Amino acid sequence: MKQWKNSKEDLIFSLDIGTRTIIGIVGKYTEEEFNILAYSIKEHSKRNMYDGQIHDIDGVTEAVKEIKDELEGKLGTSLKKVSIAAAGRSLKTCKVRVDKEIGSNSEIRRNMVEVLELEAVQKAQEIINNDEEQNRLKYYNIGYTVISYYLDDNIMNKLEGHKGDKIGVKLLATFLPQMVIEGLYSVISKSGLEISNITLEPIAAINVAIKEELRLLNLALVDIGAGTSDIAITKDGKIMAYAMTSQAGDEITEALCKKYLLDFNDGENLKVKLNSQEVHEFADVVDIQHKLTTKEIVESIYETIESISSEIAEKIIEFNGKAPSAVFLIGGSSQMPGLKDCIAEKLGLPKERVSIRDTSFIENLEGMDPSINGPDIVTPIGIAVEGATQRYENFIQIRFNDEEVRIFNTEKAKVSDILVLTGYNPRYLIPKLGEHFIYFINGERKTIIGEEGNPAKIYVNNKTGNLNTILQDGDIVEIVKAAQGEKRTPYLSECIPVEKIVSCNNQNYNLVRDIRINGNKVEGNPQLREGDRIDIVEVKSVGEFLEFIDLKIPFTNILVNGQKANYNTLLKESDNITIIENRTIELVINGEEKVIEHNKDEFIFVDLFDYIDFDLSKPRGNLILKINNEVAEYMAPLKNGDKIEISWSK
Repeated sequence: MKQWKNSKEDLIFSLDIGTRTIIGIVGKYTEEEFNILAYSIKEHSKRNMYDGQIHDIDGVTEAVKEIKDELEGKLGTSLKKVSIAAAGRSLKTCKVRVDKEIGSNSEIRRNMVEVLELEAVQKAQEIINNDEEQNRLKYYNIGYTVISYYLDDNIMNKLEGHKGDKIGVKLLATFLPQMVIEGLYSVISKSGLEISNITLEPIAAINVAIKEELRLLNLALVDIGAGTSDIAITKDGKIMAYAMTSQAGDEITEALCKKYLLDFNDGENLKVKLNSQEVHEFADVVDIQHKLTTKEIVESIYETIESISSEIAEKIIEFNGKAPSAVFLIGGSSQMPGLKDCIAEKLGLPKERVSIRDTSFIENLEGMDPSINGPDIVTPIGIAVEGATQRYENFIQIRFNDEEVRIFNTEKAKVSDILVLTGYNPRYLIPKLGEHFIYFINGERKTIIGEEGNPAKIYVNNKTGNLNTILQDGDIVEIVKAAQGEKRTPYLSECIPVEKIVSCNNQNYNLVRDIRINGNKVEGNPQLREGDRIDIVEVKSVGEFLEFIDLKIPFTNILVNGQKANYNTLLKESDNITIIENRTIELVINGEEKVIEHNKDEFIFVDLFDYIDFDLSKPRGNLILKINNEVAEYMAPLKNGDKIEISWSK
């Protein structure tokens, strides 16, 4: 058992405020032992509470005062501070999945995952609140466990560093009604007491029913009471989930009443005796006498026992994902014969893996009255021990954005827990892009994305923090909302090229011929307005360029950046266009005047054969070549007016 910390006061006073009874215990430490000095048990005089929740504060206050007075009388001293617990049956759990679209080009960062988890917890809280049709209680989160992450609907162990279109998370969140805590605080205050420690009943029970070294195992603790069966599941040294079933001891009592025609009180008395007597004699409502063994009675209502067991087993598997290593039962109704073995069967566990815990399993405990040492007293003892150890305050006070907030302390209460409790919109944490700027080019809609804004700033006690900053009692948390980015208002040149210069035969030309905004011709580089319609006339191809420069000279080839081009070749800025012009030469060939177009810098005699019909491949004598009556060479240059003679001699 853990080492007890020394308390400033010798006496430890604890209260288990239950639906039917209130149990008060006063004890103190002697070295390493917790010694019970006095106890008091009072039943409510009327239905002051329902399912662990206080409805009549004054009625519960009177019962607490009676216990306080009785214990003070037994001890001869006054009691000032008390440890209490919120009922486990008040807890709600919700499994939820949330998916969120993200930009495919954005790398997933840790803060994006944190906001995703926060949205999932808040969605779970909305579901819990919407299910509370009658009371509309305000629930707040006391913890959650991530089941799995998703990237584009594929299960992932971790999201950070990846890229995708959609991220998601599935988690199990646990909630407690704020009204339960506030009601307990109100009762204690009206009773003239101060709360020294407040915990949850499942936590208090586990701390004494299951040794600390065993909590590393996957275990389930089931508190089977009258109205509900409360379940807590441990793993890796912590409580990972809570659950509750609506079937418990009252179903057994009702089954006995129907089977043997008993009123509720007689049925309850018979149920209690089934665990301690072998033979039972009783009369029903028509005064018929019965004498039955425990085995006969259990067999007659075994269908109800099986139904309770099945629901408990199903809840454990639902929240644990499988059967745990072992199950521990506490609560008065856990002693029902046949119930323990039936739960083991439904979970597929050996019978010895499901056991009932009473006070005999609590180490270093003295002064326990043997008459009240059953499994129903485990939780009250746990509350006393929890108050005595004072390891930490289970509920701490935080000032958040100038408001006081009370939050459950799991030893690692974080800023994100405050945001869930207060319903803070997680979208305030992520900066929004500025508004998009819309304009049109030649009728086509264009968008300029707004600038990215500044992220939210989180301060804890005036120092920079984050969603995972651990909180202590009395901390001050402030959040400055993320700022939206600016809307960009571009200049014309940021949207279209106002100049697109190309070179043609060493002369520059601007392919942009005309720019109009909303029908008006533009000069310079004006700043645009939202919705402006820009019309631009550009020279796009070689054919359009030739038309644009109105080329009059004949040409044979056009090159773009040294490559042969045609009329459909598209042009871009900085292109180099070369137009090769056509040349002419006027000659008299064999007495006939002829004009020849060519693209040569120098036209020589042999070039003639490309333009005249004279077959050199079939000789018909000696070839005669003359220029101006002089014998000519093949490579002789020609000029305008030359007289050419080409013939065969016979």
